Amino acid sequence: MLPRSIVARAGAFLAVLALGSAVLVAPSSAERSSQDRTAHAATKAKDPRKKLGLFVDPKMPAYKQGGVYRTSIGSRPQAFWLIPEAFDTDHVKSWVDGYVGDAAATHKTPMLTVYGIPGRDCGQYSSGNPLKTAPEYRAWIRQIAKGLVKRHAIVVLEPDALPLFSSPVETCPTKPAGWKGMLSYASKTLAQTGAWVYLDAGHSNWTPYDTRPQVLKDAGIKYARGFSTNVSNFRPTSDEKAYATFLLQGLRKIGVTGKHYVIDTSRNGAAPVGDGHDTINPTWARIGTRPKLVFDGAFDGTLWVKHPGESDGQVNGGNASGKWCTMLADRLLKGSSTQTYCPE
Repeated sequence: MLPRSIVARAGAFLAVLALGSAVLVAPSSAERSSQDRTAHAATKAKDPRKKLGLFVDPKMPAYKQGGVYRTSIGSRPQAFWLIPEAFDTDHVKSWVDGYVGDAAATHKTPMLTVYGIPGRDCGQYSSGNPLKTAPEYRAWIRQIAKGLVKRHAIVVLEPDALPLFSSPVETCPTKPAGWKGMLSYASKTLAQTGAWVYLDAGHSNWTPYDTRPQVLKDAGIKYARGFSTNVSNFRPTSDEKAYATFLLQGLRKIGVTGKHYVIDTSRNGAAPVGDGHDTINPTWARIGTRPKLVFDGAFDGTLWVKHPGESDGQVNGGNASGKWCTMLADRLLKGSSTQTYCPE
């Protein structure tokens, strides 16, 4: 691959040569179209995310725990979650700068989860959110974007928001007005930095989903690289691939093509028990396949978006949502623990 400065100088030389040669014939529109496609393909092939691995952040809770928790969980790449409770609008850019800078220092790809849309989690375990209005949310997103410019990041955008907010208001009483516009704005703004944005689409057991391709379109999937599935959930990878195929086919029918998807495999190492609606620290959950980008057609790869060992909420022995718990990590790794609950 030529250094950018050499490419630029070569392009300038060819341009001067073309302008100074009266006998040269301009390419036809078909030739220009073919050349544009070739150039676009070459640019995509050079994307560093195609060759760099994902960043392993030593500041993650499991890494700090040491021992088996570091080797089996913390040594795997996991997403850095941006939540407004911890990273407010005035400070979130500096946190993003620090994280993507650490990733760049190791020549790895940074992976972030943006989780701050108003009305988030519909009043459940992760509903505490200081952002209450669309203008507040957009201002927060703009600051995140400033930290991501030209950093070639991967961003999972607003887990659960789209399937929750597209449910009846009885299911989601905190559904904010204009939520599709907020998702679309975030997708566009973050993608303009060069980030690969994956708009979250829930999971295969979140039914009915016949209208979800249209909802994805309305929420700005055109700006994103694609969508994510199974975030913080436990569905088998085969089920998620089938679900993603359904969404891709549905998107193509309404004019949205070329999209990709990723699957969260952090905790889907065992088949769900019963109807699969036990999703708050289920006792049967096990660690899933390791995160890896594979670029197999539309399937970009597996990610660990949820951090294994962190609680979903105060159910099945869990502590507060997002807090580390050794007992939960033991259950995921070994199927049992000497503890029966997580201390607060």
